[in-house]
Amino acid sequence: MATVNKSVEVDVPVSVAYNQWTQFETFPQFMNGVEAVEQIDETGLHFSTNVGGVKREYNAQIVEQVPDSLISWASVDGPRNGGTVSFEPLGADRTRVNVEIVWEPEGLAEKAGSALGADSLRVGADLDKFKKFIEAQGHETGAWRGTVSGGDVDDTGETFGSGVTTAEFPPVDPDLSAPAANAPGANAPAANEGPAEPPQPRAPGL
Repeated sequence: MATVNKSVEVDVPVSVAYNQWTQFETFPQFMNGVEAVEQIDETGLHFSTNVGGVKREYNAQIVEQVPDSLISWASVDGPRNGGTVSFEPLGADRTRVNVEIVWEPEGLAEKAGSALGADSLRVGADLDKFKKFIEAQGHETGAWRGTVSGGDVDDTGETFGSGVTTAEFPPVDPDLSAPAANAPGANAPAANEGPAEPPQPRAPGL
């Protein structure tokens, strides 16, 4: 298995960075190789990727999710992959986004690329694009503020803006997923967002 750890600091509040990460259908806008993400159910996601000309379709599950703290996922079929995106407030308007991805390269090209650090460079580039994306907007495009533990939704949370969508950073076997973490959640929508909409079927953050 290969492991990638990368971080980026973004000039937005932690709730904004986290909320945007729950809008998975926007991932193709700042993640190279992710062509589409589709929500299957509350915690299920379907990924369509194209990395280096290699196209893949696979399903993933959100394993753990704590508002303003972390999102962990794991693949349930296709290539083994998964990981955790965590959010660390550095002040009122600055956040460190940490990404850990665990994946199993398949084929000679992927194994060679991983050995040379190509996967680390790609994740770093994606985080830089996320930074530009969220700082240019200054606010999230939507949010889902529920909690997931052990793959089960603990509460319905709050959806606002464009609503929840789908995911990225390919997800892991349950035994590869990061342990749950306790962190305080911020429940209020961003000040520049409109009134909250009723909870909608959700889609996840990794």
